[in-house]
Amino acid sequence: MAGERVKVRIRCNVCGEKFVLRGKREKERIDTGFKQCICNNVYDFEIEEQPV
Repeated sequence: MAGERVKVRIRCNVCGEKFVLRGKREKERIDTGFKQCICNNVYDFEIEEQPV
């Protein structure tokens, strides 16, 4: 179902900071609006969908 709300855990592989966000599933991606970590990392993340 397109536009389904999901919970996502994002962990920065540079500094270890963790973020828990809600996003929308759009086709094969999940859009949370997350751009970068507080350490300015933009690419190196571990992204995991969480049960709601």
